[in-house]
Amino acid sequence: MPDPILDLDAVTLGAATRRGDLTCSEVTRLYLGRVGALNPALRAVITVSPQAQADADALDSLPRAARGPLHGVPMLIKDNIDVAGLPTTAGSALLRGHVPATDAPLVARLRAAGAVILGKANLTEWANFMTLGMPNGYSSAGGQTVNPWGEGLDTGGSSSGSGVAVAARLCVAAIGTETSGSIVSPAHQNGVIGLKPTLGLVPRTGIVPISHSQDTAGPITRSARDAALILSVIAGPDAHDEASRRLPVPDLTLIEAALNGADIGIIRDEAGLDERETASLARVRLALQEAGAQVQDLDFPSRADLGTHGWGLEVLLYEFKGDLNAYLAGVEHGPRTMQEVIEANDRDPDRLLRYGQTLLHAAQGTRGDGGEAAYRLARTRDLNLTRARGFDTLFARGLDLVLFPGLRGYHLAAKAGYPSVAVPVPRDGGAQPGGVLLVAPAGADALLLAGAAHLNRVLGGVRFPKG
Repeated sequence: MPDPILDLDAVTLGAATRRGDLTCSEVTRLYLGRVGALNPALRAVITVSPQAQADADALDSLPRAARGPLHGVPMLIKDNIDVAGLPTTAGSALLRGHVPATDAPLVARLRAAGAVILGKANLTEWANFMTLGMPNGYSSAGGQTVNPWGEGLDTGGSSSGSGVAVAARLCVAAIGTETSGSIVSPAHQNGVIGLKPTLGLVPRTGIVPISHSQDTAGPITRSARDAALILSVIAGPDAHDEASRRLPVPDLTLIEAALNGADIGIIRDEAGLDERETASLARVRLALQEAGAQVQDLDFPSRADLGTHGWGLEVLLYEFKGDLNAYLAGVEHGPRTMQEVIEANDRDPDRLLRYGQTLLHAAQGTRGDGGEAAYRLARTRDLNLTRARGFDTLFARGLDLVLFPGLRGYHLAAKAGYPSVAVPVPRDGGAQPGGVLLVAPAGADALLLAGAAHLNRVLGGVRFPKG
């Protein structure tokens, strides 16, 4: 049987280590042992920090008054986020020699709050914007991540290792990144909580980018209250990220019974739901009513005009080259431009091009400066269909939250820059969990998480795979 410590979420564990009921040293030793035992099969972790145990030991020497809200909480960081002294590969073997000297601001904030960085989590290579058809969770640097609910099940992506690691209890919580679905997808597939915050709430400095219009980092956790706690630590402005300077940090204290009296709109899907989505939605509908919410079925207002544009990648393709080149310019050991990445991949196709690099070629073919008229039109269209004629229309009707079955709607929230959270719905018999996606207005992250916490409690909380 797993050690009971492994069942503690970040809020509970942090309280225990601050009081001295547990030591950071013993907690970290337990998690490092679990990573050593399970990761060879799951491949959720690319790099284990050789400093993690020493960092935990040092935390135990702090006086109680100096212990932060994440004191001794073991965390993993997606491997497209800079952690000082550890490689940042974005899943590419080309970047194994890229070892940043400084932490990304969000990582520095986690350390200051007492978190122990166990290492770096695997991901779909280049955050799943290298090619079409690459399996979720595969990277040339880390191999194929495996879903702990069963080999052969989708891990979700691109924050695959982060989702797998939280579900398999290789860490208490993890940080992922999302451009379009890359936090909520692995959370959904692995049966845990995944929060994509309001765009700009968490600074992107020190993160390998895709799109400044949609990129964000966010927590993958065991509970919504953990997500709120971690967001309260990592949110806030950074001088090098313009978007982060435009948003105030909200009060992330979660309201109890947030769904009681709330108006929730469930977005119908005329294309039909699969068996897992249907079963999960039925349970969620009953749970919402039990929690006191008012539920109504709706169509997404701009559905008729979305068509294939709902999934369009134009904005990402036009922004990827310029944004990535700006990051790679600071790399000392590895490719310095997108063109150098493409050429290096071509020189070693057996190792680096198992699935091709279609999207890299497409992005390289753009100007990379956002000057194309087609780019400006695509961005205007995305905002019009998802904000003005989409979510804003729904929230103007008095809805507090919008709910999608399964993962449907993640791309709409991503294009709008509005916060979304994946809430798991455990299935009977230990089968792979399903879930739903909740979306809130920009800046309403606290309301979103309070609703997710209430729903999660009514549903019975997060469950974990055996072992």
